[in-house]
Amino acid sequence: MSIGQHKIGSGFGAASTADEVLAGIDLTGKLAIVTGGYSGIGLETTRALTRAGAHVVVPARRRSTADEALAGLSGVEVDELDLADQDSVRGFAERFLAGGRTIDIMIDSAGIMACPETRVGPGWEAQFATNHLGHFALVNRLWPAIEPGGARVVSVSSRAHHYSGIRWDDVQWRQGYDKWHAYGQAKTANALFAVHLDRLAADRGVRAFSLHPGGILTPLQRHLPREEMIANGWIDEEGNEIPQPGFKTPEQGAATQVWAATSPQLAGLGGLYLEDCDVAEPAPADGERVGVKDWATDPEQAARLWALSAELTGVDAFAG
Repeated sequence: MSIGQHKIGSGFGAASTADEVLAGIDLTGKLAIVTGGYSGIGLETTRALTRAGAHVVVPARRRSTADEALAGLSGVEVDELDLADQDSVRGFAERFLAGGRTIDIMIDSAGIMACPETRVGPGWEAQFATNHLGHFALVNRLWPAIEPGGARVVSVSSRAHHYSGIRWDDVQWRQGYDKWHAYGQAKTANALFAVHLDRLAADRGVRAFSLHPGGILTPLQRHLPREEMIANGWIDEEGNEIPQPGFKTPEQGAATQVWAATSPQLAGLGGLYLEDCDVAEPAPADGERVGVKDWATDPEQAARLWALSAELTGVDAFAG
């Protein structure tokens, strides 16, 4: 079944919380992996999934920080993972696979935003490498454990994908680095990853989605200079958060990814970009930054990005 990028009338919206979209859903016996599941909307996602009965594995670059944030929360385990380091991705996947467990929910929530120009691995641009290539390799390496016949893979994109499609002539930003456009490209890549993964995995009953969680002030802003956040009106001179019209709480920000991962309303669907706990509409032609741009849902670009990502990481669970 396919509906394209059009709302389905879920009954939820921008103000819905993760607990509200999980009401009546029992995740007892289900295992979820949530990258970034110890900070911001990732932490709220972990909390909500455990309250619904799921066991949640949280891979963390900052292990001690994760242990502290998740202390006292039952049904959670923490392991080490640095998405910017392909050896670290391999190590986490190998440790998980050695346990023989299966994955019912995979939420790729971790990321970095608008950082100064940074190179990782073999000179990759850090936002593309961390937000996209790290998750690409992680999902492909964990593929043997992803449960056929019902598992979902959720890729947390952003409305920032409107800033940039994939810069095919300079994916790694060797020239003219712009931190926000580089972030936009990485978020477009997150959406395209879901498009092609769903195409490859749907016949095994595994579906993939991407989403915009909403505007939320979280530690994701840690790379932004204080002066920039003051200029944007996000914080005052003392560093206090200023309430923003249209911004969400972390509980509301976690809702769309939790809905994507669990809602029976999405049964039979996949490869779609979501926002405000519903399927997003196509972006309007007037340039207003709502909905989803066509460059983030194009199946040809999704296939091209998959091939490039497999070449760069040396991983492709579907090759051959």
